[in-house]
Amino acid sequence: MESYVGKSVKEPILDYGPPTNVIDLGEGRRAFQWSISSSGYVPMSTPTSATVYGTGGMTAVYGQSTSYVPYQNDCLDTLTARQQGDDYIIDGFRRPRIMCESPY
Repeated sequence: MESYVGKSVKEPILDYGPPTNVIDLGEGRRAFQWSISSSGYVPMSTPTSATVYGTGGMTAVYGQSTSYVPYQNDCLDTLTARQQGDDYIIDGFRRPRIMCESPY
């Protein structure tokens, strides 16, 4: 969201669609909020071991199993903007929590 600072609010609208909320902050300022969700799977590896018995004796066998745990992350991104003519120019941004940090 930092990349939008100094640009028209039309830029994030073109990228993310209309904002979820628009809040009038007074003195020609507004906050524009987008609800952005991400989801996927995180691999979780678990070490395993077993003892194998055979005609030659016994031996230990080691391995690893991987399972995939689903996740969903919902974030409310906020851009603040100052009115300039008929447009609003982004002058700041907020992310509500560290889990919402991403490289866009």
